[in-house]
Amino acid sequence: MLEPCVNQAAGLQGLALQPGTRLVAVASHGSQQGEMPLLWSLCAAWVDLGFAVTVLDGQASESVQNPGLKQLLDDPMGRVFDENDPLSWSVLAASQGLRQLVSRGLSLDNLGALFPNFGVILIYADAPTLALILKGSGIAPLLVVAPLKASSLTAYQALKQLLLDAQLQPTVANIALATPATTSMQIARPFQHLQDCAKAFLGYSVKPLTVTAGSQSGIAGDGVGRLALQLLENAKFLERHPITRAH
Repeated sequence: MLEPCVNQAAGLQGLALQPGTRLVAVASHGSQQGEMPLLWSLCAAWVDLGFAVTVLDGQASESVQNPGLKQLLDDPMGRVFDENDPLSWSVLAASQGLRQLVSRGLSLDNLGALFPNFGVILIYADAPTLALILKGSGIAPLLVVAPLKASSLTAYQALKQLLLDAQLQPTVANIALATPATTSMQIARPFQHLQDCAKAFLGYSVKPLTVTAGSQSGIAGDGVGRLALQLLENAKFLERHPITRAH
């Protein structure tokens, strides 16, 4: 899956050997077309490198039937999953838990304590949520621009919120459709519109990294490896401070 580049592979392998838990984020906006396939491709790339990955899904709400981050924060000693679970990739509902991080004044390092056996923690949530929990963290959340007319508008709104409210500079991935019927002009138009708006109204230059999606919405290896490396390089290393029960 990773792009066959010797230098890039060496860089990724070097990052994989560094101990600790890394926190990365993907900003959800508008239609999820393009976001989800790319998110899963990135997770698979990290797993191939030997990382155990957990996704905190801020789009899914926790419940008794579907416990997640909220339950872990409320009772960190009563694990939702076995710490010795051999699964290298898991997804937890996290909508309420992410808000609880803010309301309880907990630091992001608490996530490292909750998931000590995972090398990568990925938060997938909308821009308002990420702006609250990641403000000033230095993380560069991934912002995906799909080849859809509305994508540039919702991406711009998310970019504006992350820049102005959280002082975060997102990593922007431009999704190109690899189909004979799609012209280069059609591929570039939504992203170009985002670039123009960001420059005109925010004074911000968006530098893209293009990845290719096939006709079945699969993400090709071209670009995924570079993006996986870039997100790891801009990730936040988490310290594993103990977390207390909620009162």
